[in-house]
Amino acid sequence: MVSCVLTLCDLAGGYHCFTGTCCMHLWIIGSFLSKAEGRVFFQNISELSTKLMLQKDERVKVMAEILRGIRVIKFHVWEDHFVDRIESLRELELKQLRGRKYLDALCVYFWATTPVVMSIFTFATYVLLGNKLTAATVFTSIALLNMLIGPLNAFPWVLNGLTEAWVSLKRIQRLLELPDMDLKNYYTALPDTKTELAIFIKDGFFGYGSTMEENQTSQTHTRDGTSQDGQGATKFMLTNITLTVTKGQFIGVMGSVGTGKSSLLSALLAELKKECGVIALSDLDKGFGFVAQQPWLQRGTVRENILFGKSFEHNRYKAVIEACCLVDDFSTLPDGDLTGIGEGGVTLSGGQKARVSLARAVYQDKNIYFLDDIMSAVDVNVARHIFNKCISGLLRNKTRILCTHHIQYLLSADHILVMEDGRITQQGKYSATSVLSDYDDYLLRSEFNIGDSSSSHNKNDKLLRNDTDTKSVSGDSILEEEGREEGSVQLNVYLSYLRAIGYLLSGAILLCLFLMQSSRNLTDWWLSYWVTHESLEPHNKSNTSYDAVTNSIEASNLSYYLTVYAVFAGLNSVFTLFRAFLFAYGGIHAATNVHRQLLKTIMKVNTIMFFDVSPLGRILNRFSSDTYTIDDTLPFIMNILLAQFFGLLGTVIITIYGLPWLVLVLAPLVPVYHWLQELYRLTSRELKRLASVTLSPVYSHFNETLLGLPTIRSFRAVPRFKRKNEENVEANQKCQYASQAAAQWLGLRLQFIGVAMVTGIGLIAVLQHQFDVADPGLIGLAISYSLAVTSLLSGVVNAFTETEKEMIAVERACQYIEEVESEKTQAVLSPPYAWPSQGVVTFNNVVLKYREHLAPSLKGVSFTTRPAEKIGVVGRTGAGKSSLLMALFRLVELTDGEILIDTVNISLISLRSLRSRIAIIPQEPFLFCGTVRQNINPLDQYCDSELVAALRRCHLAAAINRLGGLESEVGHGGLNLSVGQRQLLCLVRAVLHNAKILCIDEATANVDAETDRHIQRTLRTSFQKSTVITIAHRIRTVMDSDSIKILPNGRSTFCFRVLVMGDGEILEFDSPDKLLKNKESHFYKLAHQELY
Repeated sequence: MVSCVLTLCDLAGGYHCFTGTCCMHLWIIGSFLSKAEGRVFFQNISELSTKLMLQKDERVKVMAEILRGIRVIKFHVWEDHFVDRIESLRELELKQLRGRKYLDALCVYFWATTPVVMSIFTFATYVLLGNKLTAATVFTSIALLNMLIGPLNAFPWVLNGLTEAWVSLKRIQRLLELPDMDLKNYYTALPDTKTELAIFIKDGFFGYGSTMEENQTSQTHTRDGTSQDGQGATKFMLTNITLTVTKGQFIGVMGSVGTGKSSLLSALLAELKKECGVIALSDLDKGFGFVAQQPWLQRGTVRENILFGKSFEHNRYKAVIEACCLVDDFSTLPDGDLTGIGEGGVTLSGGQKARVSLARAVYQDKNIYFLDDIMSAVDVNVARHIFNKCISGLLRNKTRILCTHHIQYLLSADHILVMEDGRITQQGKYSATSVLSDYDDYLLRSEFNIGDSSSSHNKNDKLLRNDTDTKSVSGDSILEEEGREEGSVQLNVYLSYLRAIGYLLSGAILLCLFLMQSSRNLTDWWLSYWVTHESLEPHNKSNTSYDAVTNSIEASNLSYYLTVYAVFAGLNSVFTLFRAFLFAYGGIHAATNVHRQLLKTIMKVNTIMFFDVSPLGRILNRFSSDTYTIDDTLPFIMNILLAQFFGLLGTVIITIYGLPWLVLVLAPLVPVYHWLQELYRLTSRELKRLASVTLSPVYSHFNETLLGLPTIRSFRAVPRFKRKNEENVEANQKCQYASQAAAQWLGLRLQFIGVAMVTGIGLIAVLQHQFDVADPGLIGLAISYSLAVTSLLSGVVNAFTETEKEMIAVERACQYIEEVESEKTQAVLSPPYAWPSQGVVTFNNVVLKYREHLAPSLKGVSFTTRPAEKIGVVGRTGAGKSSLLMALFRLVELTDGEILIDTVNISLISLRSLRSRIAIIPQEPFLFCGTVRQNINPLDQYCDSELVAALRRCHLAAAINRLGGLESEVGHGGLNLSVGQRQLLCLVRAVLHNAKILCIDEATANVDAETDRHIQRTLRTSFQKSTVITIAHRIRTVMDSDSIKILPNGRSTFCFRVLVMGDGEILEFDSPDKLLKNKESHFYKLAHQELY
């Protein structure tokens, strides 16, 4: 289009226009070819765009990690630290954004002023060569130059879009070039003669690739290149693995923390890289049943998670939930097995997650099962039931490999493997495995009975809903689809964005736009004035003296006209420059403020349940797609809107000023125009909202898939997840396509309005000229302006609609900023100095509900601890044990009752004062990407000697030294450490904190017996003067051989008193020796099952 317009300019003005068009051609060619300009407007923009995307990726990745570990952050009052971390990453991102936006502004300035510069050169050359300006020459040129404004203004955005597209394509190409999982090359086919074999490995060496960085780059393929139980990818390998398993065998795998048990399962599942050796498994096409050490569950109902894409078979489903001991749990859930759960199984206890994950694997009916420490998260009664009814019952004819620290379950194993430092050091039956002799004393003391469980589960039929139903029936908010606003974007959303920019800065931008457009219109008006007065001057060449005087006057007039014309053009250039850079600065300022407010809102949410009912993808959508819109797309389209609006306003004013009768043409067209744009705005706005809402499931499903890749691949469910991803993407693309189609619909109709307007203007102009009732210069200017009206009308409607659509990103951010309740920052009172000094915790009739429509998790709980007392909390899975800690840390505010610490009501003090003075070792250890030092000392409160001493006390120093010391890298979520090692690092945090009150939520569930004893000794010595509340599934966690109070048979208790929970209530609370003397007590029954 630019080339066509320039050619027409040459034809209209003859060779006199050559100067202007030559400048234009040189500028275009120079922008692409010259080293300086090309580097500024292409190479630099490309580099900045690449860096911007990388910084955005890093910020979003860290934000996703923060959202997954938000409980740990709130427990330790690290919100400000992680806000600063995100803000520092955001500042690096904004640094690239500023560079690109200011280059864009410079580019916009050059291209926006090009038509004015061309007109100066063209008309100056024309008149200086002795020609007189005529209406035909001037207004034809103006009309053509006005046609350049659109494509020239679009050029920077086209250039920027092409640059971003090129960068994105290169990033996608790098992803597509990653190697696919090749099971045919990984596995060797079993010989036809060896039909009895299920697993065969000979001289196998397995690792995680060459470097951690390469594995992190290819995290979608290798789970961040880390193992759930191994060392760092650069250090750890499985070496010289030789193993033969026949069909139907039960194989037990044992070993200390971090010896390679989970890595062995990963190697069998082809999740590691095979360096050499032979590995063969039967039923490769059918897949395997895999239960990870840390359960992976999807957002949906419990039943949907268990079925995992398979059809519902009532009898089999009933048998599975009985075998996995889920019947009683379903009776406590609001909708039984149709109760909704969030991403990662939030709202379920750790034990419930483990059993749902086990039930999913069992329901798939595979021939080979890999079970990774599934007993750790459940109490002994449930564990015995699972072992008897599931592993040795429903799966008795299957090939089973069980990794566990619970040695008693290996007594009936057909074969036992002992792992040490990535090698199988011993293997054979129990009697032939000498290392097990170390545990004989424990096994004899346990007198573990692997007989039938006495529990009865005859009530499960009533807990199963309609067989064909898989959706929650109570309307649980945790599974509600994301809501969206309806109708036009509210005025307060625009005001919020203006506040983010700053009212003063917004006024300056609007003023510059007004002055820019006014100076442009004055420039053209001056040309019309010039043409009119040129045509009125007499030209009598018969008198020589008169000619001399006239020529002198003409030269003076010419200088006057050119000077004023140049001044107007110069002012237009200055105002255009200010407008470009002020707009760039304002957009960045708004983006900075909106992101900061959104981040602080999310980090300071009043209740942790917000993260349970809001999928990670839904929240992350605000920090990725919506933030990108506010950063880049919204300022871009708003810039266009304001430029088009002021351009249209100036055009209409000049046109009506030149042709007043034009009002007769506009009168009928304005209602039609208004009706069209209202109809289009309504449609496109809702389509944009639908597009935003349908984008969240894309993020959520993709994130879920990444986290659950080992399970998905082992079940051979990859095709189903691909289809689901395609469905999510297609749902989003339908909205995008409909939005584009609506834009085309509008464009066609606006063209008709433009044609009608130009026709009316032409008719009026002819009539006025015929009757000589108008200034010919103004008529010419009005006609030339009218030719641009069509594009301006279309541009304003499109830009306004697009602005309203992009403003939905601000609307969605404001939903969280304004509607999500934040934590109370002001306290009613300040706690006393050195509070708490005694560590006395008092619960008075505490009632706790996680959500309003759910039954209470704590029902009138009342108890009081003594100073520095050690309290053990036991009870069946889902009894409300962890809810005690949620209430104590105020992660969920109480429905009723009060909690006192040293007589201070914790609801009256600030959350920072409360949480910073108590410590916790959570049930699910979570580590953040970074160094070991950053994970245990993020606030830099302790010196290196204190850190090393704490690592030694927690028996973790040797493992950390093998990784590389305090500066060794921790993978995403701590995946390059075993779960047990992660729990030990959480213990290190608690030891460093040395709080007066320590809460332990089943912290030793994933460690071996020897490490458990070390931990108990550390807790006893390090927290001798502290109140310790220990939640445990295993009785021996709260009963230790070196404590004070001696029990029968030479045992003693680590805890002074034990609190037994059941269904959210306190069943018993007394010393262990008194409870053990009462054979009718709940604690006696629990202890007898495990210890006697």
